[in-house]
Amino acid sequence: MKKVPGSTRFKRSLLALAVSAAAGSVPQAMAAEEALDLEEVIITGSRGKPRTVSDSPVPVDVFTADSIEEVAYTDTNDVIKTLVPSFNVSRQPISDGGTFIRPAQLRGMPTDKTLVLVNSKRRHRAALVEIGDSGTQGPDIATIPSVALKSVEVLRDGAAAQYGSDAIAGVLNFILKDNSDGATLTVESGEFSEGDGFQTTVQGNMGFALGETGFLSVSAEWSEADATERGEQYCGSWFCLDQNNPIYDPTAGYAVFTEDPAFQAATSKANIGFGDNVQPWGQPESEAVRLFFNAGYDISDSMSVYAFGNYSESEANGSFYYRYPYNGTIEDLREADGSIYSPLEKFPGGFTPRFFGKVFDYSLAGGLRGTLDNGLGYDLSARSGESKVEYTLKNTINPSLGPDSPISFRPGDLINEETQLQADFSYEVDTSSVGPVLLAFGLSYMDESYEIAGGSEESYVAGPYAVQDPWGLCNADGSASSAGLSAIAGGSSLDCANPDDPVFQVVGVGSNGFPGYSPEYSGTYDRDSYAAYFDVSADVTDKLFLQAAIRYEDYSDFGDELVGKLAGKYDFTDNFGVRASVGTGFRAPTPGQQGTTNVSTRLPNGFPVATGLFPASSDVALALGSSPLDPETSTNYSMGFTYTVGALDMTVDFYRIDMSDRTYAVSTLDVSTDPDSGSAYDNYLALAGAGVSGAETIGGVFYFANAFDTVTEGVDIVATYPLEWSTGGVTTLTASLNYNKSEFDSDPSEFLNDEDQFDFENFDPNWRGVFTARHTQGPFSLMARANYYGESENAQGNGDSQTTQKYGSEILVDVEGRYFFNDNLSVSLGGRNIFDTYPDEDELGDMCCGAIYMSASVVSWQGSYYYARLNLDF
Repeated sequence: MKKVPGSTRFKRSLLALAVSAAAGSVPQAMAAEEALDLEEVIITGSRGKPRTVSDSPVPVDVFTADSIEEVAYTDTNDVIKTLVPSFNVSRQPISDGGTFIRPAQLRGMPTDKTLVLVNSKRRHRAALVEIGDSGTQGPDIATIPSVALKSVEVLRDGAAAQYGSDAIAGVLNFILKDNSDGATLTVESGEFSEGDGFQTTVQGNMGFALGETGFLSVSAEWSEADATERGEQYCGSWFCLDQNNPIYDPTAGYAVFTEDPAFQAATSKANIGFGDNVQPWGQPESEAVRLFFNAGYDISDSMSVYAFGNYSESEANGSFYYRYPYNGTIEDLREADGSIYSPLEKFPGGFTPRFFGKVFDYSLAGGLRGTLDNGLGYDLSARSGESKVEYTLKNTINPSLGPDSPISFRPGDLINEETQLQADFSYEVDTSSVGPVLLAFGLSYMDESYEIAGGSEESYVAGPYAVQDPWGLCNADGSASSAGLSAIAGGSSLDCANPDDPVFQVVGVGSNGFPGYSPEYSGTYDRDSYAAYFDVSADVTDKLFLQAAIRYEDYSDFGDELVGKLAGKYDFTDNFGVRASVGTGFRAPTPGQQGTTNVSTRLPNGFPVATGLFPASSDVALALGSSPLDPETSTNYSMGFTYTVGALDMTVDFYRIDMSDRTYAVSTLDVSTDPDSGSAYDNYLALAGAGVSGAETIGGVFYFANAFDTVTEGVDIVATYPLEWSTGGVTTLTASLNYNKSEFDSDPSEFLNDEDQFDFENFDPNWRGVFTARHTQGPFSLMARANYYGESENAQGNGDSQTTQKYGSEILVDVEGRYFFNDNLSVSLGGRNIFDTYPDEDELGDMCCGAIYMSASVVSWQGSYYYARLNLDF
C-alpha cells in the first residue's frame, strides 16, 4: 500500500540495518554491501520535511522496533533509559503517586522539560505531580507499549521554538507502527535471582488493510509483576524491631514492646504487602493492560486522513512507613467514659499503610494532511487526552476518629485533561540565490485542566481527637469537670492535673499516610493558550544548511512569550561536518503544579514526619513566605561534529542549558507547637492561622517556588562500528556516552538548605554510558550490553555537622541470545545485570527504616534478572 504522507519511512542506515539483523529480524545476516548505500531518515527536529540523521543540524537518535524489542523491560521508561544514556529514571518505592507514575530526566532536566510526542503530536500530561524536587508533571511514557512502536526518535536539543513549552531538554517522538497486514505475538517471563519479582508480559500487534490505500495497526499489552524486597527489618534509634541489629538498645523505651513476645508476633501482620519485614523496600506489585491503534487512509494521491489513540489501565500498590507505638499516630486516647483507647487494639503490632493506585489513560488524535496544487503542504489535527489516578489507602486509620476510624479509605482522585487544535503548513520556495527554501508555519490552541477530586469524608475529616479533651472531662484549672468526676467514679484513671494524661493527647487528621482531599483543597484548575510559529530552513550551499524558528505563545494565566532558535550544519568534507544551535525556551507551570496539595510522611531530617505540601499561591503558603509561581525561561547552546571514517560513524555534541526561575520545592520547613522552637513555632502559627486542620500534628511544610537559576553543561558521544566476518556474520559495536553537570547560577540558600543544595549538584552521576555489541551468525544472534554509571555523592545534615558519602562507579551487564527456528518463530534467553551488581549501601543514615540502598538512585538496586521470550510472526 502507499504510505500516508508524513508517516515515518523505514530507517535506512547502516546502523539501523546492522541492529535489525543483529536483533534477528531475518534469519540470515544482511550483506554489508546492501547497507552501504542506505541513509537514516528522521522527521523530528525539522518542521515540514524529513532529513537524514547525518544532515541534521541537531543531534537525533533513532531506535528501530528491533532494537526496542531486545530490551527486556515492560515499562517504556526503562526501555528508553537502557538505550539513551542521558535519560534516567529510578524506582522509588515510598513516593506516594511516584510509586505508580515514575518521573524521569533527560540531560538532568525533569520530565516536564522534555516534550513527548506520539506520531509527532504532543502527548498529554499524566495526572500526577511529583511531590518534592521540581514538582514534575509530564506525560506517562509507561502508557505507550513498546510493541506499538515502529521507532523512537530522541532529539537531544532544546526545541521550544519549534514545538512549544516543555521542549527545553529535548524531544521524545514515539512513531507508531503503520503495518496493513501481518501479526506478531510475544510472551516473556522472568524473575530476579533473589527469587521474587516474577514478571510476565504478553504483547501483540496486528495490521489490517483499510481498502486499497489504508491501514489499521492495533497493538496490545498485558503485564503483571510481583513485588520484590531488598530491605531489612525496621530499625532506627527511635524504634528498632531487630534485636540483632548493632544499634538495638534494650534500655530504650521501645524495648517494652520489642521484647514483648505478643507484640513481636503481631508485627508479622503489620505489613499486608510482600515480605516479612514490617516495611518493605522494593518494586511494587503491578498489573497493566494497554491498547494502542494507528490508522491512515489515502483519500487521493495528495490527501490523507489519519487517527491514532490509546487506552491504558494499570494497578499497583506499595507501602508507606511503619507506624510504631507512641509515634504520634498510635497514642493512648481518653474516650467519653474516661477509659483509654489505643490503635493497638486494631493493630496490635503497629501498622504499615498500604497505598493502592489505579491509573487510567486514554487519548484520541486525528487529522487531515496533504498537499495543495500550489505545493502548500498542510496538516490539520485535533487531539484529546486524559490521565486519571484513583487512590485507595488500606491498613491505616484516621487517628482523630479514635475507635470509630475505618481502616480503608478513598483519599480522592487526580485528573488531567487536555484538548488541542493544531494547523501546520509547509511550502517550498525556489530561489536563485540559495536554491529551495522550506517555510513551515502553524497555529495552535490548547485547553488544559487539572482536577483534584475530593476523597471520602472519613479520609479528611477532623475527628474528636484532633483537639485536646474533646469530651470536656477537665476544667481549665486542671480539675475534673462533672463529666470527669463521673468517669473517675466509674473507675477511670483520669488525672486532669497531669499534662501527659491521654485526655490532652492530640493526633493527626485524615487517613494516616495520605490524608484525603478535603473540599477546601479540591477543585479544578484550568487554562487555555494560543501559539503561532514560523520556521525557515535551506541548504544554502552544498555544504551549509541553516535553520531558524520563532514561536509566540500566550497563556491565559501567565501572559505571552516569544522564543526563537537558530541552527546550522557545515560539511567540510563528505566525512566531517560541524553543527551548532542556539535557542530560547519558556515553560509555564502546569495547572497541576499550581494546585496540587499533599500531606505525607517524609524524611526531612532522616526521621519520618508528617509533611504538608501546599500550593504556592494558597493562603497557607503565602503565610509561610511564598509567592505565586512564574514561568521558567531557558537558553540552549549546542555545538558538535559528525565524523565518518571507513565503517566508523561518530557524533560528538557539547551542550549548555541556562535556566532562570527554576521551579523547585523549598527545603522542608520545620513545624512545632513548642513556643521555644523559634521559626518552627512561627510556621505552626501560620498553619493554624490559615485554618489548616490538624496543624498540631504536622512536622514540616513546603511549597514550590521559582527558587534559583541553574547552568547545565555536558557532552553526548555516540559511535557505531560494524564488523564483517569471513564466516558471514556481522558484529555491530555501539557506544553512547553522556557527561552531564548541573550547577546553581544564583544563590539558592533562601529556598534550599545545605543538604539539598549539595544533593542537587552531586547526587546523580555525571557520567553515564551504554556500550553494546550485537553479533549475528545465521539464525543465531547475541547481544551484550554494559551500562556504566559514574561516581556520585550524597550529603546528610547541614552546616558543620554535614557529612557526605561518595558512591563508586558501577557497571551493569546485560546479555541476550536469540535463535530463529524459521522466519516466524524465535526464542530468546537473557539476563539483566547478570553479575548481580548493586550500588553502594547507604552509610550516612540518610535512608532509614530498613532501607539498605538509596531508593532514589538511578543505579538499579534490584539485582540480576533472568528471562525467556517467545516471538511469533505471522
